[in-house]
Amino acid sequence: MKFHAQHDQMDCGPACLAMVASHYGKDFGLQYLRDKSFITREGVSLLGISEAADKIGFKTMAAKLKSENIDGELMPCILHWNQNHFVVLYKIKKNILTGKNIYKIADPGHGFISLSEEKFKKSWLSDGEKGVALFLEPTAEFHQQTPPKEEKLSLKYLLKYLTSYKRQIAQVFFLLLAGTLTTLIFPILTQKLIDDGVSKKDLSMISYILLAQLAFFLGNIIFDILRNWIMLVIGTKINIQIISDFLKKLLKLPIKFFDTKLMGDFNQRIQDHERIENFLTSQSLLTLFSALSFSVFFGILWYYDVKILVVYVLLTLVSVTWSLYWMRKRKILDYFRFQQRSQNQESIYEIINGVSEMKLNQFEDFKRREWEQIQQKLFKVNIRILKLDQIQLSGFEFINQLKNILVTFLAASFVVKENMTLGALLSVSYIIGQMNTPVNQLISFFRSLQDAKLSLARLNEVQNHPEEEQSHQLPLFGTQASVKNGIERGIYLKNLSFQYEGPQSPFILKNINLFIPEGKVTAIVGASGSGKTTLMKMLLKFYEPVQGDIFFNHLNIKDISPEDLRKNCGVVMQDGFIFSDTIERNIATSDENIDTEKLQKALHTANIKHFIAELPLGLHTKIGAAGNGLSGGQKQRMLIARAVYKNPHFIFFDEATSALDAENEKIIHDHLQSFFKGKTVMIVAHRLSTVKHADQIIVLKHGQIVEQGKHQELIRQKGDYYHLVKNQLELGN
Repeated sequence: MKFHAQHDQMDCGPACLAMVASHYGKDFGLQYLRDKSFITREGVSLLGISEAADKIGFKTMAAKLKSENIDGELMPCILHWNQNHFVVLYKIKKNILTGKNIYKIADPGHGFISLSEEKFKKSWLSDGEKGVALFLEPTAEFHQQTPPKEEKLSLKYLLKYLTSYKRQIAQVFFLLLAGTLTTLIFPILTQKLIDDGVSKKDLSMISYILLAQLAFFLGNIIFDILRNWIMLVIGTKINIQIISDFLKKLLKLPIKFFDTKLMGDFNQRIQDHERIENFLTSQSLLTLFSALSFSVFFGILWYYDVKILVVYVLLTLVSVTWSLYWMRKRKILDYFRFQQRSQNQESIYEIINGVSEMKLNQFEDFKRREWEQIQQKLFKVNIRILKLDQIQLSGFEFINQLKNILVTFLAASFVVKENMTLGALLSVSYIIGQMNTPVNQLISFFRSLQDAKLSLARLNEVQNHPEEEQSHQLPLFGTQASVKNGIERGIYLKNLSFQYEGPQSPFILKNINLFIPEGKVTAIVGASGSGKTTLMKMLLKFYEPVQGDIFFNHLNIKDISPEDLRKNCGVVMQDGFIFSDTIERNIATSDENIDTEKLQKALHTANIKHFIAELPLGLHTKIGAAGNGLSGGQKQRMLIARAVYKNPHFIFFDEATSALDAENEKIIHDHLQSFFKGKTVMIVAHRLSTVKHADQIIVLKHGQIVEQGKHQELIRQKGDYYHLVKNQLELGN
């Protein structure tokens, strides 16, 4: 069975399924299985894993049973672990000495582990007696399937970043070459110093040779300073370019992609780029010239004695093989460290952002202990990595030292037998010392290459994920959208259904048939969880329908460019974001040159002028990250001003005035009425004052439309709408 590590904190389910599939000879990519299992930011359910397994040809059966009832013939199977994780149980064997069961587990977050029965039960049994398992049996369909080939980033993809710096790299090449040549002169000068200076007692020769050594040494220092300066410039620029390209690609991905990721996962990926930059700018070039130095010293050593060279080469091969063997074992630990660091960052982010709520609810100690537990896990992974590194390094150093001693002994025996001069002995010793550096550099290169490949694997899902914007998509108001077809213009929802987590999950919206007429105000009301916000997000193309269609003036939303659609929409969401920037930039957002007239109109409509006038810097006042320092009402007015400034064709408001006091709400509501003229408006709200003047009111309940009409009509029906608003004010007659 091939081990698959989880790339992100919530990937354990797809990783387990990938391992089970590999056991039966099929290698499915993690991204493919992630998409099929309907993973969310909370992780994946057993139902989601079962759905994905069905799609790739497994027959599945979930069961709750005791550990003694697990049938060995049904392994490998997926177990629900510690109530929040999934692992693969692939073997149970008897301990020869104790006769007790040993459980072999493949944990995508920790690797292959063996557990005693007691520890196994502690992690698996959910109610003290039974645990949940998913058994998978491959069908004929599974064996007939060809896993989709996932395009993987190669090192060739990285080398393109070096091409823009050909001149600087050429300079580095020259400096490295010059440094290498000066280094090669030292063994020759050492031999001359002993044989022509010390042995012949020629002080002037000794002085000349030592002065030459000093000059070459100073030259080497200058070459190193210049090289490091150039490498810093190249490295910094490449790192900026790599991360900029990553963010550019990331921001082109659909919203759905971000729903499955945590903040720590993205932070770790950005740190991964630093490892790639280190590999590109430092390790690769240094290794190239280390190989050149090694080759030249190799030739000189051959010139001195072939026997010494053979001993050196053989023991060098042994030391390199030793290092590469332990590096293979280190590879999996890098995945685990990624996971723990990601959790660590997520935990710190949550503590900092949730400090007010923690203090209000005495949650500080619990969250601090939770962070400490993550640190303990990270500590254990670091200990394992350190242990491996020490074994690798100690063995490598021992073999190297043994090699140096043997070569020195051989050279010394040649001097005793007068087959070699004393100067040649010192020269050989110097060469051996210099040749060890390229070998060490080679090991560092292999480690850096391994790190770069692991980082590439994690970046792969971002770089190869389909972008939201596609070339075939059409502008919202292009020629095809404006064809006169005699049908009323507006937004059509036909048999629209949506669910977040796959075919077996509950429907958030079900069989919605709705027409939102152009130039009119449509209000959506309903209890919390009825699907109002989800409906709005679907109209903004955040999610695609599971069934049915959405049309904008008879142009299917699937064919519309999402960027162009949103460009024509003014939106205020419940969780609207305030950027760490000035007030005017928060309102004008992407406009390079802010239109003062539009800005003033937006401020007037949102009734925010008085608040801004009280600030010392007015519109140039910088707001804290996520709107820190603003009240809920002030944030909402800023978001309304942002939507008004765009002067869009479509307006979508989701509880846009819920945090406002009655006075401000009335003023803004009156201002918005004139702004809404000629625009297609959809308002999600609970307050009667916000929706009663709408041209049509849609009542949602459990994801379905239960009532539709104008305010007075719905009141007379005394149905769901009546019950929703009757407690807000006295209805009168």
